[in-house]
Amino acid sequence: MRQGLLGLFFLCSVPAAQAAEAPLLAYGARIAGDDARTRVVIDFDKKPVFFVHYVANPTRVIVDLPETSFGLKPEDLAARGLFTEIRYGAMGAGSARVVLTANKPVEITVADVMADEEGRGFRLVLDAERVTEERFSGLLEEQKWTGTVTAIKAGRVIDPPAAGQFVIAIDAGHGGIDTGAIGSETKMEEKSVTLAFAGELVETLNKETGVKAFLTREKDEFLSLPERVQIARQHGANLFISVHADTLKQRDIRGATVYTISDKASDHLAANLAERENLSDEIAGITLKSEPAEVADILIDLTRRETQAFSVNLARSVVSSFEGQINLINNPHRHAGFRVLQAPDVPSILLELGFLSNKQDEKLLVDPVWRKKVADLLAGAVRSYRGGSVANGG
Repeated sequence: MRQGLLGLFFLCSVPAAQAAEAPLLAYGARIAGDDARTRVVIDFDKKPVFFVHYVANPTRVIVDLPETSFGLKPEDLAARGLFTEIRYGAMGAGSARVVLTANKPVEITVADVMADEEGRGFRLVLDAERVTEERFSGLLEEQKWTGTVTAIKAGRVIDPPAAGQFVIAIDAGHGGIDTGAIGSETKMEEKSVTLAFAGELVETLNKETGVKAFLTREKDEFLSLPERVQIARQHGANLFISVHADTLKQRDIRGATVYTISDKASDHLAANLAERENLSDEIAGITLKSEPAEVADILIDLTRRETQAFSVNLARSVVSSFEGQINLINNPHRHAGFRVLQAPDVPSILLELGFLSNKQDEKLLVDPVWRKKVADLLAGAVRSYRGGSVANGG
């Protein structure tokens, strides 16, 4: 059954009743085709209601779904044909997404759900064809989807801090559809490594007198970069610590690194890392123009000098706490244009715990004993920072 764009939009509304049901299970998938036509098939246990739309720069086909558990093997949806990259995962409470990235303009000419002949559920069939730039521009203009990013995920409840409490937002990098880096040995996903450590750190920090630490995300869900910043600001955070564990082509490089924001990167490694981390929203199919105007460019009104100075002080405190205790990269305090650090009024750092591309780092990153040690050291660094900022009138 061929469907035009209007037919796709007829499928766009996800009924509240379905969203409230148990998650869909995507238990199988396959892809076939060439650089002219490609078919993607995903098997579900129940009939999925879905919505297809398009995003440019790069060309992407977005398939929005109700909450879905993806029980797929990596090879099930390995990119081929028209598509150079395929990602899937949670987008927050009650929603999930498949992002199909193409290197040339494409159109979904068939988008249909069919009952499995053996009664095992339903399959979503998507047929893509290569089209002209003009045709793809027309698809973008015709669609009703605006790419609006919800400011804060619904249902988040964080107890307000008591008077005088020092509030710390701990941001577990990546999540949901954005898996982040993948371990070279264990194949552990960065989003899981960061969440495990962030939980340990929050628990450790909350043992400190007068401290209230909380997670920007408490589970495997996607948060846009502006959302992470906004969550911290809306809850009166005095500090923002974003936790990551990246990969590098140079597998011999290992150790922790602390980054602060700057309009000019300290070195190529910092610049490349910032470029990759800043692609998080693009990976999830979110365009920069959908973000609030005040955060559309990290170079607009870059963090206030006072806030930047506090961020640097925090970074130095963390490095000092780590020295002689855990491995640090050469020149462990670096800086670059990380969009997740762009809150103008919240001192912020991005902490690379280590590199999943290095066997020794990877082994430590999944070790609960090591995580506890690093969390204790960070708590000490925050304690030292607080003492210094109070002494300096902060």
